[in-house]
Amino acid sequence: MDIREVDVIVIGAGAVGENVADRTVKGGLETIVVEGELVGGECSYWACMPSKALLRSGAAVRAAQNLDGAKQAVTGSVDVEGVLRRRDKMTSNWDDAGQAKWLESADIGLVRGHGRITAPREVTVTSSDGTDIVLRARHAVVLSTGSAAAVPGPLAEVEPWTSREATSASEVPDSLAIVGGGVVGCEMATAYAGFGTEVTLLSRGPLLEQMEPFAGEAVHAALEAMGVTVKLKADVVSARRTDGGVEVELSGGTTVRAEQVLVATGRTPRTEDVGLERVGLEPGTWMKVDDTLQVEGVDWLYAVGDVNHRALLTHQGKYQARAAGDVIAARAHGTEVDTTRFGAHVATADHEIVPQVTFTDPEVASVGLTEKAALAAGLRVKVLDYDLGGVGGAATVSDHYQGQARAIVDADREVLVGATFVGPDVAELLHSATIAVVGEVPINRLWHAVPSYPTISEVWLRWLEVYGRP
Repeated sequence: MDIREVDVIVIGAGAVGENVADRTVKGGLETIVVEGELVGGECSYWACMPSKALLRSGAAVRAAQNLDGAKQAVTGSVDVEGVLRRRDKMTSNWDDAGQAKWLESADIGLVRGHGRITAPREVTVTSSDGTDIVLRARHAVVLSTGSAAAVPGPLAEVEPWTSREATSASEVPDSLAIVGGGVVGCEMATAYAGFGTEVTLLSRGPLLEQMEPFAGEAVHAALEAMGVTVKLKADVVSARRTDGGVEVELSGGTTVRAEQVLVATGRTPRTEDVGLERVGLEPGTWMKVDDTLQVEGVDWLYAVGDVNHRALLTHQGKYQARAAGDVIAARAHGTEVDTTRFGAHVATADHEIVPQVTFTDPEVASVGLTEKAALAAGLRVKVLDYDLGGVGGAATVSDHYQGQARAIVDADREVLVGATFVGPDVAELLHSATIAVVGEVPINRLWHAVPSYPTISEVWLRWLEVYGRP
């Protein structure tokens, strides 16, 4: 049996695992990543990149249709075949040769196969031909195996689409029922409605329920304007395959029929078959970690990205990866570890300063606390609301700009603790808000950060005017 010893083993070569490995190698540690699917992982092939490719063309057409001088040039609808070609290009046709080449250029080793922990600091990799390679780590093993779509019992038997099938589909169904009113459900409803698919969106609660209420309300209205049937308080009790597709029965006796059904009701950790039982942990569970991403009770094991359930977003996983890679290297070399808030070796922003963009139409961009979350945290808050259509830059973007922006201010410290933007092109507003929240920039200092005119960023000045001089 082939046995190799290295400094660090990373199980999972998605964007997060790649970043851990990059940091440990730069920290002077020999590192191998183990991957049973494609190097680049979920984000590159089935999530972030292909989903945005599916959404962008429709958004561009609708933006043109809302601008005089451009709308006259739009004589047709989205070309679905063109969108799928672009999506295929974005995913490199599900070929990871380019990403594998990057690993090599970064001096990161790659072992292909399914990795399982078989002893402390030991990972056994089973390749596709059934042969095993044993890897032993001098310092650390990192779990970066991500998450998979959770499929509720009533829908499991009909073999529904998950986000993977929705983003990699080679043909577009005539009708699609989507179960789940979160980010994935709303984004895929937007994309497929743009293709001309008859979409029914089923949600137990309001759309985008974890965000500010006006965000979900705006997306709900926009989806209905695109022809999507949105059903709230929709609880699926059963589903069955028919000759024409799928029938989904809801509580109350309503039946929804569609050619295909997509389940977007949450995620489950990919930890069921990675050998956790060998180190006293429960398979199939989310990993509990401290702020250095070290797994509780196992000082050589780290868990980064979705698998620890702190913030199921690629950019947050990469943020964790940088902290984990650097702290592994520091501990290996016996150098000082900085675990202070916002220190070099911690992922403290995961707790309450998480930025996220939902690429619906309108876009939703948010960071930090909502009003509800801030009040629940015991803060005395001041809420600053402003109609984005009222800023000068909005008229340059669209003839019919509609949007809203909300800032949440900790009134005692007079710093921003949250922000939400809803409207066309608001994604690029988000990082300025993230910097203000992370940096705890005082309101009186923000008066000197003058937004350029005419841009939508003028909302920062309007927020300050609503707040008043401190």
